[in-house]
Amino acid sequence: MRMPSPRWLPRTLFARLAAILCIGLVAAQGASFWLTMMERDMSTSNMMVNYIEREVVSSVALLDRLPPAERPQWLPRLARRTYRFVLGPGVTGPQPEGALSVRIAASIAGGLGAAYPATSNAVPGDGEHFQVHFKLSDGAPVTIDVQPVADLPLSRWLPRVLAVELLVLAVCCWFAVRLTTRPLDQLARAADTLGPDLKAERVPEDGPSEVARAAKAFNAMQDRIALYMKERIQVLAAISHDLQTPITRMRLRLDVMDDSAEHARLRQDLMEMETLVKEGVTYARTLHGATEAPCRIDPDALLDSLVCDYVDAGKQVQLQGRADAMFVTRPQAFRRILGNLVDNALKFAGAAEIEVASIADGRLQVAVLDRGPGIPEDLLDAVFEPFYRLESSRNRDTGGTGLGLAIARRLAEAMDAELSLQNRPGGGLEAKLIVREAA
Repeated sequence: MRMPSPRWLPRTLFARLAAILCIGLVAAQGASFWLTMMERDMSTSNMMVNYIEREVVSSVALLDRLPPAERPQWLPRLARRTYRFVLGPGVTGPQPEGALSVRIAASIAGGLGAAYPATSNAVPGDGEHFQVHFKLSDGAPVTIDVQPVADLPLSRWLPRVLAVELLVLAVCCWFAVRLTTRPLDQLARAADTLGPDLKAERVPEDGPSEVARAAKAFNAMQDRIALYMKERIQVLAAISHDLQTPITRMRLRLDVMDDSAEHARLRQDLMEMETLVKEGVTYARTLHGATEAPCRIDPDALLDSLVCDYVDAGKQVQLQGRADAMFVTRPQAFRRILGNLVDNALKFAGAAEIEVASIADGRLQVAVLDRGPGIPEDLLDAVFEPFYRLESSRNRDTGGTGLGLAIARRLAEAMDAELSLQNRPGGGLEAKLIVREAA
């Protein structure tokens, strides 16, 4: 069983790759900076220890040769940033414990050698602070007060340089990930726009070899699907054309036959065959896509004309509401969808009511209402399947061909519209069509 992705994980491939690369670069940059600083501190410590040893040995030799009266005058000249000389025994304390203090004390003692035996002790207080005690040749006590500096201060411009470097790396990372994922995004958009008309934008067959290969495969698949759909339409059209001739001959033969119960049943069967063939071809054409070009229409005029046609035919169809705006859509497909919905309402309820209104975002909502038996809730989606009929009998007067709602749904998809069914409170069915303006 596949485990779901954690919620904290980014949803898109672009975000995931960018996050991985940025985190990796920041971690690598941080580790490199840390190692560099460690090596810098170690080198600084070694240089400082060697420097202090040489300077102290030279200074002690100078003090030993100076007359006692002149020594205090030279102390400020011999002082350095990390140590100074004091004429006197200094202070007492425990042995130095800091690693750097121990190293410097040992280095000074080694530099002074046996000529100036030295001892060292820590000075109480914060940080590393110790003193080295020894005596000159004339027995005068001397103390070296040492406050070692563990590391050198960072330059003020260094953090800014590091920030700029990270920013440059992040931009390069974003550009690289964007360049890598863009072909996948184009492929996904092409797949999303591959609708019933099979006229999706072709994916550019360039870029890296793997991406170009995937693009070629997708374009070839799109061409094969279009070819298969075209062949199917041709086959259905040929069947429809070939069936029209024997159906017409059979109807002519029926016309010269005497009227009887058998005669009426045969005529009804022929009418059902002709209707089924026509609706089957219509459904196949809706699968192939709508070739009708969108245009600006007056929805109120179109709906009024549709209702008048039904009223003239003696059907109970009413219209309520107005759009009061021009609308860009496919008028024939729009009329065919509403016609199928109204026919369905008349078939099961005997009357239909059309409600039209403009809703948010410039969309148009048209609802076809009836007070028929409705549809079980668990079958509201199933009735859009081709040849699906709620009634199990083969009576076309009540069951129909099972293609009316299927054709309406396919035409709605081709128009980028939404078609849904829901039962009405108190009984009946509501078929709601929400249409967006065509681009």
